[in-house]
Amino acid sequence: MLMHLKMLLYNKSFMWLLFFVNLLGTIYGYIWYEGQLSVTEAKFLIFVPDSPTASLFFMIALLGWLLKKNWKLIEALALITLVKYGLWAVVMNLWTYVEIGGIGWMGWMLVASHFAMALQAVLYIPFYRFKLGHILIAAIWTLHNDVIDYVFGQMPTYRSLSDYANNIGYFTFWLSIACILLAISIYQRRSNHIS
Repeated sequence: MLMHLKMLLYNKSFMWLLFFVNLLGTIYGYIWYEGQLSVTEAKFLIFVPDSPTASLFFMIALLGWLLKKNWKLIEALALITLVKYGLWAVVMNLWTYVEIGGIGWMGWMLVASHFAMALQAVLYIPFYRFKLGHILIAAIWTLHNDVIDYVFGQMPTYRSLSDYANNIGYFTFWLSIACILLAISIYQRRSNHIS
């Protein structure tokens, strides 16, 4: 079973399909942020659309693998941000469900698609070749994004969770740390395996 999954994941045709699925999801994600981006100061624009930027990083990493290249910084950014924002959106939508008793089909679509974002990042662990320097830069990007979101108030809004903004910011910070530690553990495991 595991061998069949690996054969599918590493099949070039499947990887191209995944590339185009992520392309469509990335475009949809940027459109979804359109309302927030229209009222965002220019200096914050790059940090606001978190999930589509994470899937954009993964698309670029996928393209690299298809071309037999490893764009290591992009790989580190893809892993950390895909897992982070994938799981973050799942938690926020489930929390909303608990708060108001429903999230509709759109909410469940967001749960499924964002869980798939995190899952694909993990399934392609054998492809990553980033080093500690790449993780450090990706960590700075990720934690800086948290500051922009929760200190400068640029985070996505969940009206039903607005009373919990401080709790969400705290959760997001530690989720970022966990994803950075995941990247470090992948690097260490690969380094130990090589030596």
